[in-house]
Amino acid sequence: MIKRSVPAALWNQAKECSKGKDHNSAELNHYINAVRAKILQIHRELETEGCIVTADAIRDRYYGRDKIQHTLLEIYIEHNEKCRALMGKEYTESTVTKFDTSINRLREFIHSNYHKDDLLLNELDGHFVHDFEFWLKTSIGCKNNSALKHLKNLKKVIRIALANEWIKKDPFSGIHFKVEEVKVEFLSKEELDTLVQKDFSIKRLEQVRDVFAFCCFTGMAFADVSQLSKEHLVKDNNGCLWIRKARQKTKQMCNIPVISPARTLIEKYSSNPECMARNVLIPALSNQKMNAYLKEIADICGIRKRLTTHVARHTAATIVFLANEVSMENVAKILGHSNIRMTQHYAKVLDSSIIRDMGNVERCFSKM
Repeated sequence: MIKRSVPAALWNQAKECSKGKDHNSAELNHYINAVRAKILQIHRELETEGCIVTADAIRDRYYGRDKIQHTLLEIYIEHNEKCRALMGKEYTESTVTKFDTSINRLREFIHSNYHKDDLLLNELDGHFVHDFEFWLKTSIGCKNNSALKHLKNLKKVIRIALANEWIKKDPFSGIHFKVEEVKVEFLSKEELDTLVQKDFSIKRLEQVRDVFAFCCFTGMAFADVSQLSKEHLVKDNNGCLWIRKARQKTKQMCNIPVISPARTLIEKYSSNPECMARNVLIPALSNQKMNAYLKEIADICGIRKRLTTHVARHTAATIVFLANEVSMENVAKILGHSNIRMTQHYAKVLDSSIIRDMGNVERCFSKM
């Protein structure tokens, strides 16, 4: 059973050990004692679990044949396949793509550090988690928050293994990661005015500018604007136009009043052949193309900030809404935030709101 051998002359049958005095005999006896202790432990486990204790049952538990030995990538692949099957229902395509990227990084790490194709779940521990984080930051060049996204995805898969009792100890136990606060980039009022009023001779750039501006005036994420159709427009009893649409990312419902600049853009593209063919209100390109053309637009407008589609949402939250005294709670509803914590993140960087709120203080003490 233990796959060790000893010369017959050195074997003590009564004591079931080697009677030799050399180093090899001492090592063998130590190993036999360890196996004996393990077998006694397995015997107690089987009794505690209410199993029938037999020699076969003990042997199978000892060799790990009593339970299926799951591997990390096997569980991860199954998780990603289920997410892909739920794409459009519970997961977006971009989320599934992120899971695929994370498993590829994990596969590279296992090859690089362990020289294996996969690892058994019971091989995972805290060292594995820390080593993976270190590898992501050094070998791949991930920044802290990017590395944490891969670790967060791995932790989700580990939770599945724990829930199914395929692993006994959580390798993330006692490990805490700190997300670094990211600077929120947004356009100033002057920069937004420059961009909106700029005349573009290239139709493609004008269209991209208009999509960006629409996001600035509504606070909608680019993924939601690209799906926006007439069915999402609602008029209230006062004739005011609203956008009611669940966010693709969180499924939270957005309630967005359509202010005049946004209404003008909807009317501008109401008879656009591309919009009519796709049944959308605004002719958005792919996010990748939008970001590429926004760099070109920034150069033309003399804007030195790195323009992306998400900058528009930040600009809406800060310059369009909060700077114009829209309450934090209402901004959260417009943006589709589940709570105001994220909305407060935008408010932290808005100097004009501090100046506005300090106005009463200034008026009070100016009389002294």
